[in-house]
Amino acid sequence: MKLITKNPTFKSLKEKLQLDIPLAWSQLSHQKMRLLVAMGGIAFANVLIFMQLGFKELFTGGATAFPTSLNGDLFLLHKDARFLGSIGFERLRIYQAAGIKGVKDTIPLYIDTNIPWSYTTEHKSYEARVIAFNPQKKVFNIPEINQQTNKLSLPNSFLYDRLSRQELGPLVPEFEKTGKVTALINRRKIDINGLFNLGNSFFLSAGTLVTSEANYIEIFGSNALNRVSVGIVILEPGANLQAVKAGIEKNIPGIVAYTHQELIAKELKFNQDNPAGTIFSFGAIMGFIVGVVIVYQVLYADVSDHLAEYATLKAMGYSDIGLLLVIFQEATILAVLGFIPGFFASVGMYNFLAGLTRLELVMTPDIAITVFILTLVMCLISALVASSKLRSADPADVF
Repeated sequence: MKLITKNPTFKSLKEKLQLDIPLAWSQLSHQKMRLLVAMGGIAFANVLIFMQLGFKELFTGGATAFPTSLNGDLFLLHKDARFLGSIGFERLRIYQAAGIKGVKDTIPLYIDTNIPWSYTTEHKSYEARVIAFNPQKKVFNIPEINQQTNKLSLPNSFLYDRLSRQELGPLVPEFEKTGKVTALINRRKIDINGLFNLGNSFFLSAGTLVTSEANYIEIFGSNALNRVSVGIVILEPGANLQAVKAGIEKNIPGIVAYTHQELIAKELKFNQDNPAGTIFSFGAIMGFIVGVVIVYQVLYADVSDHLAEYATLKAMGYSDIGLLLVIFQEATILAVLGFIPGFFASVGMYNFLAGLTRLELVMTPDIAITVFILTLVMCLISALVASSKLRSADPADVF
């Protein structure tokens, strides 16, 4: 390490870079209006990318919120199930799974989507998702649900997801005032006795309700428990998860066992294969291209306006690589200056849309880092293309 720091070539290059940074800033700040336009253009491109990536994250994150919230070691689905709740299987399979070596308990979970729902004061019908289970079993990792399971034992009692879409009616503020709200589901009167946070996906229902198996039968009939949507498997302490998984799939026909991560990945893949995910990705690419064009025009105009100065620097001993570094430094400065307003504008839009749609549109560190890297790459690509103009900077034309 000492040899590198004492190397005169390295030292001179380091000093040159330190001297070039003020030069790059001087070039950019010489025409302040052009700099502001460039920052605005990059910020605009950033907002486009932020929104598309945010929507894509919401699209996939909303879909994985439900499987992530489930508590269990293995999860049983029908072999043809494309997503949770799409196809059920016979309840008998749950009992068969309980007999596999290493299994401590099995819990049936029932899911019905696109169920007619209306808030009685609205007189409008929407579609909701209903999830039913045995309240004596810990099915969810959601504290609000686990703390209110006693309420689910009451007749016609349901818990309501406060992150459900607003078009379902002003149920949340009404509940917070009175502590109880009446609604209609599948044309039957029910009581909302509690709230929880889960969230929705784009393509399923507008809201989610949770209830007990007993209330589920009252709403959907005595045969409703014959088809299980998800079988939750709890293993004995020390049991080999993969061995139990293999044993279930070998001995129970038509059933596939998923680990928690595999279940989340399955739900995520279903959403990623949806055309909407591709649309959001394409939108982010278009934002990137817009940013490249804007930064290229700014840097190309800057190089053209200061061509004589660049030719002078060549005459003073600057190499083409040294001048290219100046352009790259300008691009880096533009990337940082443009990213900052774009980031804060996007945070504001995220918060606005989250409040408007009741969807969890959140600025995550992963999205912010991804967009910053894309912004940096966008600006460096533009700098590389714009630097072709430097070849025409001939000292002979100046002197």
